[in-house]
Amino acid sequence: MSLSKLSRGWLLAIFLIGSHALVSAQSKAQITVLYDAFGGQSTMQRDWGYSAFIEYGGKRILFDTGNDPNILARNAKAKGVDLTKLDFVVMSHRHGDHMGGLSYLLKVNAKVKIYAPKEGFGVYGADLPSTFYRKDYGLPTEQQYYGGAPPETMRFGSAWPGANFQLVDKNTEIEPDMVLISLISDKPGTLELHELSLAINTSDGMVIVVGCSHPGIDRIVEAATRINPHIHLIVGGLHLVVSPDPEIAQIVSSLHDTFKVDYIAPGHCTGEPAFSAFKKAFGERYLYAGLGTTLPISVRPGPLQ
Repeated sequence: MSLSKLSRGWLLAIFLIGSHALVSAQSKAQITVLYDAFGGQSTMQRDWGYSAFIEYGGKRILFDTGNDPNILARNAKAKGVDLTKLDFVVMSHRHGDHMGGLSYLLKVNAKVKIYAPKEGFGVYGADLPSTFYRKDYGLPTEQQYYGGAPPETMRFGSAWPGANFQLVDKNTEIEPDMVLISLISDKPGTLELHELSLAINTSDGMVIVVGCSHPGIDRIVEAATRINPHIHLIVGGLHLVVSPDPEIAQIVSSLHDTFKVDYIAPGHCTGEPAFSAFKKAFGERYLYAGLGTTLPISVRPGPLQ
C-alpha cells in the first residue's frame, strides 16, 4: 500500500472516531445526582445540599453546586464529571446548601456562564435604577447620595467578584428547548425568595429540574405547562421536608392527578414522608434519585445506576 493511501486510511479512521465521539456526546440525555444527603454510593460523600449534572442536546450543565466545595470536588471526581468542561451553570437560589460549592467550581472554571436569580442587593450581584430611593434636593450636596447626581443605574457587587453571572428575573429561553422558570416564593420563611428551575422541552414532554421548589412545585409545574402541557419528569427537591401529611397529600395529588406527571424522581428537601407518599402514588413511575444515580431524560425503562 502506498504511503498516500495509508495516510488517507489513518485520516479516515481518525475522522470516524471523532465523528462517533461527537455523536455520542450529543446523544447523551441524562441527569446525574452529584450532591445529596441520601444514597448508597460508597465512593461519594453524602451531605445536605443539592447538585445535578445534566447532559442534553450536546450541552453539559451543572445545576446548583451543593453545600461544601470539597465534597462537590470529591463527588464530581467519583462520577468522572469534568467541571472544567461545562456549557453553563444554573444556580437555583441563594441558600448555602445550593451554592456552597461555587468557590470550587470557580477555582477550576473561572469564566463559565452562570445563570442566577436576580434580586435586589442579591448575593449574585444586582442592579437597580437610582430612582429606587427617595431624594431630598433641599439638603446640602455633601448630604445627598452621589452629591445629588446618582448614576442612572446603580450596580452592586456579588460574593464572587469576577464570576460571569447572568441574572434572570423572568422566564427566559437560554438554549433551544431550554427555559429557566423564574418564580418568587410567597411561603412563610422564604418570603420573596427568587428561585430558578430548568425546564427542558423534550420529545417525551417537559423535564423539570428543581433545586428546592420554594415557590411551590405546583406553581413551577403550572408555569412549565404553559410551554408544554405534558410533564414527563420532575427531578430534584420539592421542599416538603417539614410539611404535615395533609400538605404532602395535596401536592402528591396535584402532580399525579391534576398535572398527570409521567415520572417523578424526588431528592434533597422533599423529605422522607414525602418520598413514601410519592412512591405509593406513582408506583413504578417513582424513580430513585439518590446520590450518584444517573437518570435518563427519556425514562424508558428506568434509571441507570
